[in-house]
Amino acid sequence: MALNAISNVFRVAELRTRLAYTVVLLAVYRLGVFISTPGVDRSAMNDYMSQQGGLLNLFNMFSGGALSNMSIFALGITPYVSASIIMQLLTVVVPSLEALQKEGAGGRQKINQYTRYGTIVLSIFQGFAIAEFLSRIGRDHGAGSGIETIVVHNTGIYFRLMTVITLTAGTAFIMWLGERITENGIGNGISLIIFAGIVAGLPHSITAFYNMVKTDALSVGSALAILAFIIMVIAGVVYIERGMRRIPVQYAKRMAGRRTIAGQATYFPIKVNASGVIPPIFASALLSFPATLSGWFPFFGRFQSIQNNLWLYSGFYVLLIIFFAFFYTSLTFRSDDVADNIKKQGGYIPGIRPGQQTANFIERVLNRLTFGGGVYLATVCVIPFALSGSFNIPFQFGGTGLLIVVGVALDTVQQIEQHLISRNYEGFAGPRGPRIRGRLRAAA
Repeated sequence: MALNAISNVFRVAELRTRLAYTVVLLAVYRLGVFISTPGVDRSAMNDYMSQQGGLLNLFNMFSGGALSNMSIFALGITPYVSASIIMQLLTVVVPSLEALQKEGAGGRQKINQYTRYGTIVLSIFQGFAIAEFLSRIGRDHGAGSGIETIVVHNTGIYFRLMTVITLTAGTAFIMWLGERITENGIGNGISLIIFAGIVAGLPHSITAFYNMVKTDALSVGSALAILAFIIMVIAGVVYIERGMRRIPVQYAKRMAGRRTIAGQATYFPIKVNASGVIPPIFASALLSFPATLSGWFPFFGRFQSIQNNLWLYSGFYVLLIIFFAFFYTSLTFRSDDVADNIKKQGGYIPGIRPGQQTANFIERVLNRLTFGGGVYLATVCVIPFALSGSFNIPFQFGGTGLLIVVGVALDTVQQIEQHLISRNYEGFAGPRGPRIRGRLRAAA
């Protein structure tokens, strides 16, 4: 059945075109990762990044290794993601932006335009910071690099301006690629770019893991146990990412012109992990800032002991993930607005009075789901620490990268499946019914 579903993908001309378009643009992005920024010693930068951790490694993972190569795409798509998060938070705080978001497609298009402007501004600031950071490596203060190799030999205003222009243009080009993939390809372009960057390091990790088994650095039994654990974790992530609580909603009989529309029973879905990967990103950034800034500001060196103590670091990491899960969900999900919309459409939750009681009920359900989702995120994100303490494996499994890869893969497969079903082809789930939640059954 799986082979038939895959063959069906290539029978639809439009789907073939969209897939080819997506693959070509992702190949262009991966090609740009290996084009270095002018004036930077690439080998020296690789030596420096091999000794680093914390926030730099997080940025390097999101950029697909572009930071370690100091390529024109070194900033990656991070400025766009940051600008999108900032605009999403501002739409809750600023009334004019909130009203603009409720205007429909026109309002969302305007907010997207503001997000692009914000991306350029953030890229310029981050470009100046990276130019200053590169000029210090291997010199007097060296940002605590511990290496003597100088990454930039000719520093000055020309190098700084060239770096800012190059990195800003690179980010703008990646943003354009992502929007083109979203419009003419398959899946969300920005998410697929991050996905491609993370997956690009997979062959190296597999090779290193195989070499450890081949040289008896890791026993065959331990290797099989690790592989079984990886499969189990991925299955758990897939299951929970598609998990949702369906709140039943009953709509009363109403008149539409001269027609009488009978009452309908439907449901309002709330995902278990409503906050996505934002809490782990915020928590990782917050915990990594002191260690990253300790080279410039000695005061932050006092917090280095937190990162060196695995148990203490993991404890703070878990607490921050759960905190940001509640914080971000409370900003992006308004139970009052949901209850008000249900009431305006003539609906109600059985056993719950419309209005404030409905909002309170949704809030209670949301809090329980958010706590469960926060614990789930924290569990997945501490897996790398647990594996590093038990097995000396040469790659990092779990954490934010796993959540992003699984989430993007599921969303992309679901979009492909929708294209197949709209043309009377069977999806990836087969004729017995869908296993991907969110898709309607064939009998519906």
